[in-house]
Amino acid sequence: MMAFKEAFMKAEPQLLEPIYNLEVRVPEEMMGEVMGDLQTRRSMIMGVDTFGNYQVIKAKTPLAELDRYSTSLRSLSQGRASFSQQFAEYQPVPFEIQRKLSKELAEVEAV
Repeated sequence: MMAFKEAFMKAEPQLLEPIYNLEVRVPEEMMGEVMGDLQTRRSMIMGVDTFGNYQVIKAKTPLAELDRYSTSLRSLSQGRASFSQQFAEYQPVPFEIQRKLSKELAEVEAV
């Protein structure tokens, strides 16, 4: 078991996280706030479409960043926006976040 752990750590493993396709329908006048919020959630904006008086934002967002998104979106849009999400793929976790998670795991194992 110790040999596997040593070999595993020398291989520099890469953590993967689930990425979701996110489609947010938001009134035009509130689009700026919603786009800003999506960017703080590590979203990659794929495009924007128009649907009547609404803008439909299409983005790819890590599942970890979607925690309590419905509450945040409702607050930003005064309850007028809606969204849907669907699993898309797995992508590598950014290096800074992976390093933080590894450090936290090492601290837990040391205890």
